[in-house]
Amino acid sequence: MAPLTNLLTASLFLLTASASSAVKDLLPSNFDAIVLQSNKPALVEFFAPWCGHCKTLAPIYDELASNFASLADKVTIAKVDADAEKDLGRRFGVQGFPTLKWFDGVSEEAEDYRGGRDLESLTSFVEGKIGGKAKVKRVERSAVDMLNDKTFGEKVGGDADALVAFTAPWCGHCKTLAPTWEKVAQDFAAESGVLIAKVDCEADNAKATAQDAGVQSYPTIHYYPKGSKDPIPYTGGRSEADLVSFMNEKAGTHRSVGGTLNALAGTIPSLDDMAKTLKSGGETAYQQFVEAVGAVSGKYGGYYGKVAKKAGENAGYVEKELARLQGLLAKGGLAPEKLDDLTSRSNILRKFVGGEEVRKDEL
Repeated sequence: MAPLTNLLTASLFLLTASASSAVKDLLPSNFDAIVLQSNKPALVEFFAPWCGHCKTLAPIYDELASNFASLADKVTIAKVDADAEKDLGRRFGVQGFPTLKWFDGVSEEAEDYRGGRDLESLTSFVEGKIGGKAKVKRVERSAVDMLNDKTFGEKVGGDADALVAFTAPWCGHCKTLAPTWEKVAQDFAAESGVLIAKVDCEADNAKATAQDAGVQSYPTIHYYPKGSKDPIPYTGGRSEADLVSFMNEKAGTHRSVGGTLNALAGTIPSLDDMAKTLKSGGETAYQQFVEAVGAVSGKYGGYYGKVAKKAGENAGYVEKELARLQGLLAKGGLAPEKLDDLTSRSNILRKFVGGEEVRKDEL
């Protein structure tokens, strides 16, 4: 009898593999009708739920079936759990997993598929057999950095704070996390100091990395501080908001869900309270503010000084400039860098709102 962990793994694989998949599941009760008597050729995978290579192939085979879904009248992409349906496996001489066979749809004669198990090779084989082209869905380039044994060492522990998800292609929870992980990566795409990455722990070129990280379950999420290769387990929530908040805290960034900057971006706390009291403080307050501006570092320190100067020269400058920037932001169509800059400047201008107008001749 198989150990309980093996049974649970097999059950999980079956559930996640069949959910919303375009691959046709075959049983002794429907195999002949679908594969041998349909007058339609079929590519059939004989697999076992516990087989590592089968788990690796599963998402590729699902994508293959989805790409040929528009040609369902010409070809069937199917699979058989040959561990559960041993008679079907023996009937067609299956001796290892996964085994892929091509059936012509009119006889029991099958051709062993001996090509590569990548999507391109499988697609080329099926297209050559049916004389039709798969409808490949356009996939936008992922913002998630896929790491392997080589690139992990190059990118983690450098100048970026890294959040890395260790996953397996057959893992249901990993599949659930995937779209959220993509959104988080997109949210931080403009932050050169943040790395959102994944490691396929079952890929041959990444197994050593997974082992070094002590990964024992999927998905495992580790945070790596800038300059460190020592993992810190992430145990927080897995929503986009949870992950964005975590990385903002660790990396000192100010991203919101969706990738825009939040209300703190660009602002400098040591200057904010001073900015609102320039009027009441008079010349002394202004000179102290100028000195404080000169003492801070960062991209927007000088902008505080510029706003203070113009606010002293022109009544209503802060409100007018804030309205102008908000108008530009509302129009949209801005490059990411410009969007971030206008958002940061708007945040700073708001720090001057609330105090009385500062007139230059009163300073």
